[in-house]
Amino acid sequence: MTREFEQRLSALENAYKKLITMPNKIAGLGNGVYDRYINPVLTAAHAPVFWKYDLNPKTNPYLMERFGVNAAFNAGAIKWKGKYLLMARVEGVDRKSFFAIAESPNGVDNFTFWEKPVNMPETDEPDTNIYDARLTEHADGWVYALFCTERRDPEAPAYDQSMAVAACGIARTRDFINWERLPDLKTPSAQQRNVVLHPEFVNGKYAFYTRPQDSFINAGKGGGIGFGVCDNIEHAVIDHEDIIDNKIYHTVYEAKNGQGPAPIKTEHGWLHLAHGVRNTAAGLRYVLYMFMTDLHDLTKVTHKPGGYFIAPADDECMGDVPNVVFCNGWITDEDGRVYIYYASSDTRMHVATATLPKLLDYVMNNPADGLRSATSVETLNKIIAANNNILDQEKKG
Repeated sequence: MTREFEQRLSALENAYKKLITMPNKIAGLGNGVYDRYINPVLTAAHAPVFWKYDLNPKTNPYLMERFGVNAAFNAGAIKWKGKYLLMARVEGVDRKSFFAIAESPNGVDNFTFWEKPVNMPETDEPDTNIYDARLTEHADGWVYALFCTERRDPEAPAYDQSMAVAACGIARTRDFINWERLPDLKTPSAQQRNVVLHPEFVNGKYAFYTRPQDSFINAGKGGGIGFGVCDNIEHAVIDHEDIIDNKIYHTVYEAKNGQGPAPIKTEHGWLHLAHGVRNTAAGLRYVLYMFMTDLHDLTKVTHKPGGYFIAPADDECMGDVPNVVFCNGWITDEDGRVYIYYASSDTRMHVATATLPKLLDYVMNNPADGLRSATSVETLNKIIAANNNILDQEKKG
């Protein structure tokens, strides 16, 4: 081992240790609903040195990076044995994504990848790319990962190497190390993305939130957040999808929308976090929004605040795919604190924290989208009038 090799290795290891032990702090005053944090919780730089480098000076005398990591984003999340786990989408410089588990003792910093990435089994039809896992601890005793599996469209002409077919892959585990791969979900839709498993049985059946698509990129006449059930998850087939939350013109979800993580059960209903997409002169803009469904009828939306819940801000706007936030993982602690893990611009992971009472207040009391400029003015005038009444009462004394 040369002195240069030893010095470079020491510098790499020190930089990595400094990154993963950096404390995270709340950023600014926030909006009263949730708090953002200053630092991302997971980035490409969080990949361990021994992933990226061959540490043998004989086979890598210049200590070159042998396996480049481009991004760490779109992570499923779960609380497991007292630790906060993120099942991240890690993307190599070769554009292939894979899953890896990162663990934190407190949910806001010190996230460290486990020694090895997830060894996800394949079906008889191998995946070209897998990504965006949603984790659900189900009432049947298993933890399920539902994710997008991508394969080249067999009907694509030779000159077009971008046409693909997206489907929902299903795997389950009891320890996050050993995974059992099940057959891909089958639905009436041509393609599927953003499929999420409901944590409870519904009339003895497995229930799913889906996002039907006509093609790999475009929702087409499909789209919206769907709902369907099946009898057997080991050969999951949904015969019918009901759209419970559709695309709507001139909203933050006019182009596409999809379920984020599995919903949170509360006494008032099921809390949902979803992503919405609209087109702009600068391209597609992804934001997050919330809604609530009935405690017993999961297809009935009872509350839905207008507009977005989280949108990309400041440095979050920059990355491989700019102007995007995406969430497929959140964790609720026993004390009601909620950790919302969201990715920015297909590049890195962040956390925002809230509480269940705050999220319920937001979803149940913030005004719905009136779908017209005039109704937005009406809503604002009501708030102003109510505040003026309070000020008048205070003056009177």
